[in-house]
Amino acid sequence: MKVIDIIKSSDKPFASFELVPPLKGSDVNKLYNSIEPLLEFAPPFINITYHRDEIEYRPNADGSFEKSVITKRPGSVAIVAAIMKRFNIEVVPHLICGGNSKYKLENDLLDLNFLDVDNVVALRGDAVAGQKVFVPEPDGYTYASQLVAQINNMNKGIYLDDTLKDATPTNFCIGVAGYPEKHYEAPNSSTDIRNLRQKVDAGADYVITQMFFDNQKFYDFVTECRNAGIDVPIIPGLKPISTFKHIDMLPRTFHIDLPEELMYEIRKCKDNSEVYQVGIEWCTMQSKDLIKNGAPAIHYYTMGKADNITKILKQSF
Repeated sequence: MKVIDIIKSSDKPFASFELVPPLKGSDVNKLYNSIEPLLEFAPPFINITYHRDEIEYRPNADGSFEKSVITKRPGSVAIVAAIMKRFNIEVVPHLICGGNSKYKLENDLLDLNFLDVDNVVALRGDAVAGQKVFVPEPDGYTYASQLVAQINNMNKGIYLDDTLKDATPTNFCIGVAGYPEKHYEAPNSSTDIRNLRQKVDAGADYVITQMFFDNQKFYDFVTECRNAGIDVPIIPGLKPISTFKHIDMLPRTFHIDLPEELMYEIRKCKDNSEVYQVGIEWCTMQSKDLIKNGAPAIHYYTMGKADNITKILKQSF
C-alpha cells in the first residue's frame, strides 16, 4: 500500500520508523531484532536508509597510496527483499543521487518494482568525506528533484531508453525530505522552501522532515510550506537524544539547534543513563504536542535501537 494512501486512510496519527542497514558481514538477524520490538505498535511502514560507497586511500609498501572503493552496507534491494520475506510490512527504501548514475538508479527502481515495492524516498545525499560540496556522478543528478522527476516519468512508462515502446509504467509513491531548520546549503529559508516546492512539483507525494527538537520550528515550517503552495502531507521526524556525545554530534552532522531548555536538563545529568532518560522525556513531550496539533504521523529515527523509542511510543500513542 502506498504511503500517501496510508496517510489519507488513517483516522488517527501513527508511528513509522527509519532503520539503518547492518554493516557488511553482519548477521541479518541484527536487523530483524531491531524491527521486532517495534511491531507492537503496528507501524504501517518502515524506511531503510541507503549508504553510498566510501573512498579510502590505503598506503602501499613503497609509500604511495592506492584508492579503494569500500562498500560498507548491503544495498537497498537486498535489504528490502529480506525484510519483506520476514515481516508483513511495507518497506520504504531510500534512493540517493550521490554515488549513482541515473542508469543505476533506474535499474534499482526496476528491481524494486519487480519486488512489488510501492514506495521510495528520493534524496540527493551528502558529499563524501573530504569533499566540501556535493559532486554528482557522471550521468548522475545534482538535485533530488531530478530523481523525483525520473521516478515520476517511470510511473508514466517513460524510461531512459526512449526507443522503448509501450513500456509498463511503475507505480511508486515518492517521499522527499524537508528541513524545518533549512538545508545547510540553502542560503535562506525561503530558498529552501522553493527547492522543496520543486520536488513536489516534480511528483513527490509527501514530505518527511529532518529531525528537530523545537516543535515551533516544525509548525513554522509547515506554515511556510502551505504559504508556498506545498499541499502534500508533511510528517515530522524525531530522534531522542541518548548520550552526551549527541550534544556535539547531532548539531554538527545535521545542522540543527538544540533548545536551551533541553540543554539545561542535559547539563544536570551525571552520566549517559540520565541523558538517555532526558531524551525519552523530551521526545515524548514533542510527540504528544505534535499529535495534539494535528500531525498525521510521526517518523522516528531509531538508528537500529528500539528501547527508548518503545518507551516514547507507549507514553505518546
